[in-house]
This record gives sequence, structure tokens and C-alpha cells, in this order.
Amino acid sequence: MKNHDIYLYNSLSKQKERFVPLRTGKVSMYVCGPTVYDYVHVGNMRPVVVFDTLRRFFEYVGYDVTYVSNYTDVDDRIIEKALKNHQSEVEVSEFYIDAFDKTINEINAKRPTFAPKATEHIQSMIKFIETLIENNAAYAKDGEVFFRIRAVKEYGELSNITQDDLQIGARIEENTKKENPQDFLLWKKTDDEGIKWPSPWGAGRPGWHTECVVMINDIFGEPLIDIHGGGFDLKFPHHENEIAQAKAFKNTTLAHYWMHNGFINLNNQKMSKSLGNFVTAEDFINKYGASALRLLLLSTHYRAPVNLSDDIISNTQNEVEKLRRTILAFKRYFALNDKLSEEALDLDKFIEALSDDLNTPNAISEVYALTKDANIALRRANENALLLAKQYNTLLVMLDVLGIELGVKDFTEEDKKILKEYENARLNKDFAKSDILRETLQKRGIL
Repeated sequence: MKNHDIYLYNSLSKQKERFVPLRTGKVSMYVCGPTVYDYVHVGNMRPVVVFDTLRRFFEYVGYDVTYVSNYTDVDDRIIEKALKNHQSEVEVSEFYIDAFDKTINEINAKRPTFAPKATEHIQSMIKFIETLIENNAAYAKDGEVFFRIRAVKEYGELSNITQDDLQIGARIEENTKKENPQDFLLWKKTDDEGIKWPSPWGAGRPGWHTECVVMINDIFGEPLIDIHGGGFDLKFPHHENEIAQAKAFKNTTLAHYWMHNGFINLNNQKMSKSLGNFVTAEDFINKYGASALRLLLLSTHYRAPVNLSDDIISNTQNEVEKLRRTILAFKRYFALNDKLSEEALDLDKFIEALSDDLNTPNAISEVYALTKDANIALRRANENALLLAKQYNTLLVMLDVLGIELGVKDFTEEDKKILKEYENARLNKDFAKSDILRETLQKRGIL
């Protein structure tokens, strides 16, 4: 199925492009992960879900995917929390890495092929910075190293922010050590109590924009990968500065396809920790369920904003319950009858939707349409058992590609035995017995 054309919106070219991998049959993907100084909020889950779904789709159509997502485990905010709590930076970062991993497991995101930590690649970062200095794209001053953005004439091509547009102010911290106010930090001199490493320029730690470039080079072993993803807010300056360094290092754009997901809004305002208007992913999942969160995040196209409201959350929970009940009805049917086919129905429209820049809303519409047809067929179960088997198989494929786990367990032999006794009692109008068995089945989550 790899010959199927897939189109992705490339933030770099500002248009949809047919996906052509660098290596036949293989996809290399890197997605910026969390800075592990606190619990993640719902907005942080959007790139997790979006790019996990893209990965699943690539794998479904037959690609071998190498999926990398990092942990930024060296950061001023981590150091600040460690000092405040009288802990080491490692203790702080490991605690929030474990919390993040728990959340992505709950939301049914597959584990990355590699999940590097920035602190594992410090020596490579130092060598990388030395190369940029040798290439006249960076310079050292008083123990710090800065990237010379005028060394890259294409700077700003991702974000459409030109060098002339940049001003000292909100986005750029003025630093008198810089040749140009827009130059950005590659190595930060530190004399605080926080974690630091020796370097040719003095003790310090790397700049954030350098970390991802180096981890990509280290893990993939190539200066160019297929896809680099992340939230829209990373486009500038983070991703722009990654591209600038890649240009100066090996004259590549780091990735062929740059993809960015939209924000999550709460009451029509971007959700963020800095604004204080956020809901932690853990709190949302505990209150509404992980399946509801994943379905909600996929029900809007990934490049558009998602607006959270009570109505939207409630409607999504209802859709999850409908899907769960349909799968449960199928399982009851096949516990009582032989499953006659391993075939699936035509998935062309589902695949077509996901091939069109990961159009998950249209793909989910196909899931809902199939669910509606399946429930009609289940009410006429004796008419077409073969159709039911195909519908069931198809629904399972769709849900797996979308990563929606409904928590419906497989029936044990004891479950099946009780279910058959219940059906016999019901058909024989033994209401007293069927009532007792129904209660038992409800407790077991079968009815």
C-alpha cells in the first residue's frame, strides 16, 4: 500500500506536497517533546496525539517509521524548581518524565522509537557548536557562544519573519555581547548553582535551539530527515533557529517536511502556563477519560485551533460511549456466534481522508458512518453474519489507526458461558433467572 499518495502541508513551502520519503519504504520523524519541569497541560497533548496518529497511519500503509521525541531536561525552569525544592535537576526532570510517560500511555500514544534526553548529548552539542564557529556561523564572547543569523541568507523562511523585521523587545533579549541583537545563544555561561558542563568557552549549558538539531543528527545519523513536527508556537523562534543551524552546519533544512499543529483554546484564548488558563492532561483524563481527550483532539483538523467548552467535551464523551457500546455489542454477538471472516470492508474513504494532510475529522466521520450501519446490522444479526464480521474488523482497524482505545476487554470463557445462559433464559422467558444473570453481566462490564 506504500504506493498510495499521501499529501502533507509543509510549513516550509506553505503548501500541500506529495510525501516522498528520503529512503524508499521508510519514514524518519522527529517531534519536539516536553520541557520536563512541570505537569503537562491538555495543549501539550495535541502534538503527541497528532503525530502519533500520523505515525500509525504511515505504519498502516506499510512504512517502517523511526519516530523520535525528546525530553528537554536542562532548562532554567528545571534548575529553578530544583533549587527551590532542594533537589537535583535529575530528580526534578525524572519525576516529570515519569508523569509525562504515564499520560502518553493513558492517551494510547505509542512509545517513540527513541526518546532522547538533551543531557545525554552534551558532548555532541559542544562539537556541533565548534563546527559552527569553524564555519563562521557562530562566535564566542566572554564564555558564551552566539549564532550569527546573517550567516544564513534564508533566515526567516519558515516563519516569514525577515531579519529586518526582528526588533529588540518582546521576543529577543538584548545582550551587549552580541554582534547583532538578533543573534541567538548556542552556549550559555552560568555561574549559578545549577547544572553545568565544561566546554572550550567555560562552564555552562547549551541553548535550547541547539539541542534538537544535535539529537536529530546523533540519532538518525543524517543531517536531513523526512518530517519535523511540533506545535505552531515552536515555528518561531525554535524551529526557525533549528533550520538556521542546520543550514550553517550541512546546508540542509533539517527536515523535508515541517508540520505544525494548532493551539488549544480555553474560552477562545490560547491555553498556556504563562497565561494561567490551562487544564493539566492528568486532571482532564481523570475527569473525562483518556479516550475522550484523544477523540476530541482528533475531531478538529490538526492545523486548526481546538476550542474547549463543556458542550464539546460532553458531546465527545457521548461519542466515545456510542463507540464503546458498539464494540461491546459486537463482542457479545461473536461470543454467541462464530466469527465467519477476517476480511474488512472497503477502507478507501478512510484512507483517502488521512492521506489528505491527515484529515482526521473526515476519517472520524467514516468511523461514525460505519458505527451507524453496524448498529442497524446488529439488530438484524441473523440476516448477514458475514457482513457483521467485516464491519467489526473494519471498525477495529479504523480505531487502531486513530489510536482510540475504548477499554472493552476480551471476554473470558466464564463471561461467554454466563452470556449464553443469559440468552437462553431470556429466549425461554425465564425472567427471574435472566434478571440475575443480567446483573452479573453488568458487573462484569458485558452488558
